[in-house]
Amino acid sequence: MPLLQTELDHLRQIPEERVLKETLGLLQGRVAVISSFGAETAVLLDLVAQIDPSVPVFFLDTKRHFPETLEYRDRLARRLGLSDVRSLAPTPKALQDRDPQDQLADFDPDACCALRKVEPLDLVLPDFDVWITGRKRSQSATRAALPLVDPQPDGSVKLNPLAGWGPEKIEAQMQRRDLPRHPLVAKGYTSIGCAPCTRAVKDGEDGRAGRWAGLAKTECGIHRPA
Repeated sequence: MPLLQTELDHLRQIPEERVLKETLGLLQGRVAVISSFGAETAVLLDLVAQIDPSVPVFFLDTKRHFPETLEYRDRLARRLGLSDVRSLAPTPKALQDRDPQDQLADFDPDACCALRKVEPLDLVLPDFDVWITGRKRSQSATRAALPLVDPQPDGSVKLNPLAGWGPEKIEAQMQRRDLPRHPLVAKGYTSIGCAPCTRAVKDGEDGRAGRWAGLAKTECGIHRPA
């Protein structure tokens, strides 16, 4: 069921540094993580694993990821001891009916994201009241106003415990915890999605500039601009 107003009010009152631990404790069984297993994923998942490694972690397997991402997903999950990583994917029939040549992203990237990410996630969204994400205000202008607690139209909440973290804090935590890095980070990829729609970032660009480069598109559809 959706969060009660009293529960939502309580989440909003928890200090940022304690919100993840208290949410996982107070709403056990009603919380899941959405993770891309991308460039900065290790920080959030490490914080989650330190509190409760059995929390469900959902990965959207679009069938168009870099091979490095799939290898990193498995390696990071083992390293952190995450025991409930679940992959969501479009059905073979849906892919055959709507993208039989794997070319949908070339002429309608919004439709491709809907098929491969939004619709598979929609099937499990009602199962949880709080969804934890790794979004940060520092990632791009479209996320600059991202709240820590982000109520959704369906009554659920997206919790963004790293909303206020900048690149320096992320890097310091990566080093302090000796967390493994996504292999593509060393090649200039600061935000990593599907291979056809992701490129390395150039000097001076924001962290998500390599996603859907050259298009007005900034989000895949599972998150709203903030």
